Amino acid sequence: MSTPEPLSAPDVRPARLAAELYPQHFADAAPRYSRGQALVEAERCLYCFDAPCTTACPTGIDVPSFIRRIADDNLRGAAKTILEANPLGGTCARVCPTEVLCEQACVRTTQQGKPVEIGRLQRYAVDAVMDRPIATLLSRAAPTGQRVAVVGAGPAGLACALGLARLGHAVVLHDAQTKGGGLNEYGLAAYKVADDFARREIDWLLGLGGITLKTGWRLEDAAQLQALRRDHAAVYLAVGLATTQGLGVPGEHLAGVRDAVDFIAELRQAADPAALQHLPIGRRVVVIGGGMTAVDAAVQSKLLGAESVHMVYRRGPATMGASRAEQDWAQTHGITIHHWLVPEAILPGSGDAADHAVAVRFARQALVGGRLQPTGLHETLAADMVFKAIGQKLDTALLTDFGLTLQDGRIVADDDGRTGVPGLYAGGDCRLGGRDLTVEAVEDGKRAALAIHAAIHNP
Repeated sequence: MSTPEPLSAPDVRPARLAAELYPQHFADAAPRYSRGQALVEAERCLYCFDAPCTTACPTGIDVPSFIRRIADDNLRGAAKTILEANPLGGTCARVCPTEVLCEQACVRTTQQGKPVEIGRLQRYAVDAVMDRPIATLLSRAAPTGQRVAVVGAGPAGLACALGLARLGHAVVLHDAQTKGGGLNEYGLAAYKVADDFARREIDWLLGLGGITLKTGWRLEDAAQLQALRRDHAAVYLAVGLATTQGLGVPGEHLAGVRDAVDFIAELRQAADPAALQHLPIGRRVVVIGGGMTAVDAAVQSKLLGAESVHMVYRRGPATMGASRAEQDWAQTHGITIHHWLVPEAILPGSGDAADHAVAVRFARQALVGGRLQPTGLHETLAADMVFKAIGQKLDTALLTDFGLTLQDGRIVADDDGRTGVPGLYAGGDCRLGGRDLTVEAVEDGKRAALAIHAAIHNP
């Protein structure tokens, strides 16, 4: 058993750093290339025929084509190539794990040990045209007179709405939050989408026309869905996974224990980086989970001034949801990553701190014969704040009333989003088989738009 740091009264407060440090800490993690940098990097591309990078992109962006246009200084053409395949190309350029997608497949990796930086080139091209109306890049067909409802304005919902609008349909895009964007707006680290990028991207894309965004609209009963189906040619559900998984351990409801997604959302909705000095953070932070959300919560805790931040995962490094690059990013910022530890209890303080977390006790486990087994060892980490980042789940309470089939807590639908209910489609994270990658959610929405369009014209 490890010897823990002495458990003292919880130390949670704002303004742990000098005021001028917050804008520095939460600045853009990978600033846009200059023209010179972009041209040099573009010249590294071999413009492969049947390019493996394009195959590796879930949305099928013609990577060599857009990079060649950058090399020719044709940024409008480059951006158009990107946006035709992925209308959220600006966000995806910032947050996609390119190191395990297009860049992993890049031929330059084998030849030189370093891929072409496709993500940063993609950002360079899209950012360069965002001062122009989107309609100068993406066209719309003549109005069809048909209306489609989309529930959820995250990546899948936005991609579906844009695809349908481009095909001439009128779309009503509903979202429960006060802003559209889903996890792009509320669930990504501030340094990944700095300068209010998610909102600016949505405003720009809605300039295409044909889409009405209704915020503050929450799907709460079967009657609402029935009304949507009655008043629209089709309904696309892209409701995401709105509920955080619980740890199921004693002390989970103590003060100082928070959902990581809620913490990230709070940071993202701060008026500006300087306002982050008013957000309280613990001196000692423990983040439970091994995915990108866990990394975002851990790194931002450190950037807010936490002295020690531990990220704890129940299995080994190979099965972590966070990519190797994300793990390296965390460790570069001073995060200690632990493996093979399962939370057993969140421990309360004493006296005036009896209702506040002061530590987390873990049980060490090992993989024996392909199965996780307890070793009998325990470790305790002091913690003024504990963030839960072990995944999210779908709120299924209403969905069975809609006649939808559920499996493993998600909606059963085919790859084009068709459920077993006529006129009702589903995609993104809420669909069985969906993964928590923005780019894959975009592809889900694109495919569903085409399927809905085909069904409308061939009922």
